[in-house]
Amino acid sequence: MTSPAGNAFSSLEWGRVDLSQVPSITVPPPGPLSQQQHAQCTRYFKGLSSQVKLFPVAFESGQGCVLRDVDGNRYIDFSSGIYVTTLGHCHPKVSEAIARMASQLMNAHDFTTPVKTQLMEKLAQVLPGDFHGFQLYDSGTTAVEAGIRVLRAATGQHEILSCFYDYHGKTYGSVSLGQIRSHVYGAVRAPGSHMLPRPDTYRPMWTKADGTIDTDKYLEFYEQYLNRATVGSVAGFVLEPIQGWGGSVMPPDDFFPKVRQFCDRHRILLMADEVLTGWGRTGKWLCLEHWGVVPDVVTIGKGFGNGFPVTCVAVREPYKESFESISASSSYGGNPMACAAALASTQVIEEEGLLAHAEKLGRLALRRMQRMHQAHRIIGDVRAKGCLMGIELVKDRTTKEPFDQAGALVYQRAFRKGLAWIPAGHILRMSPPIVMDEDTLLKGLDLIDEAIGETERELGYR
Repeated sequence: MTSPAGNAFSSLEWGRVDLSQVPSITVPPPGPLSQQQHAQCTRYFKGLSSQVKLFPVAFESGQGCVLRDVDGNRYIDFSSGIYVTTLGHCHPKVSEAIARMASQLMNAHDFTTPVKTQLMEKLAQVLPGDFHGFQLYDSGTTAVEAGIRVLRAATGQHEILSCFYDYHGKTYGSVSLGQIRSHVYGAVRAPGSHMLPRPDTYRPMWTKADGTIDTDKYLEFYEQYLNRATVGSVAGFVLEPIQGWGGSVMPPDDFFPKVRQFCDRHRILLMADEVLTGWGRTGKWLCLEHWGVVPDVVTIGKGFGNGFPVTCVAVREPYKESFESISASSSYGGNPMACAAALASTQVIEEEGLLAHAEKLGRLALRRMQRMHQAHRIIGDVRAKGCLMGIELVKDRTTKEPFDQAGALVYQRAFRKGLAWIPAGHILRMSPPIVMDEDTLLKGLDLIDEAIGETERELGYR
């Protein structure tokens, strides 16, 4: 890989931040220009996320692991554009690949192109197991909907299992697999949608005598539910390997191997929604690789194109012909620019050994957060797998009552110090680019540490 000037290029150097220059807050954010632009834009642009509502800054540019707002402030990026810019902003190889195709061929519907052929070959090479059927889309929701149709076409069944607090998208089929409390989607979930509890090691529903989580109890409940609450026509079990919207919630290590066995025993296909967790975010191509599990269907997105809208549904060899019966093609899926972005992102991760670097950052972050846990009363739990991290804030460690007020305050305070990141109520979520250097990762966590300390003092916890 070379830079435009022909010099050797390293993504880890690209991700390195000069901490003498960043973060740099010269105008208290959100600054006057941010406020002006935000007010002007939101006269028309509606339906904002909670993170924007809590901190309405207007960004102007990004490079590597640094974001710059319109007032000239520079921030360490701990969000990756909500899990998207896994290789950092404007990665030269990805940007060049997109620009090259934008000047050559922008769309040819689902006709074959050389860059699409290259991407198909690369996907079959890097994915575990026998994933040999692929279709491309432009959003995670669309990919999940297509994945659901594949499950039904492959099995001839129609019911779908999913889990509490998983997140799978914003259209009727996908939103019916997650928490739904909006009249917009109708008074009921899509027919055949079933939700089950899933193990949360910090907030277990069932425990053993020694207080540790009892994964077997969850599986026993699944067996009962299958027999008593479904009509015996279950096509698939759709899960996030790690819950993103739910707050970076990690499963116990024995959960997914047991779910795989459960699905095989009942001839149910296992579908992993890896839109958020896949493509290097946790240090593996697929997060399920951490537990040695290969799903039957998987959705891939977000970091797949490093910011360019491209997602994928991958299907194992025995079920790949199911695509032929679901009207699988789309207007924008697999366009040459999208394929170029996904191919370049994949090549960079593979050729530069970035999966191992992401795992290394995760171990470093967990050690640092564990020290924060010891130092702060309002931290109930910390977790990390690769560059997917979370800190759960509670009012009391015994009752584990969620501390939403503290979550909002910590988010805003750290942002004012120069950290762009993600809130989730009482859970603080972090997803730095996997090209970030260790010193910058630790600096970002220091800013969070300071913000938690200040919040504790303000709320009377110190």
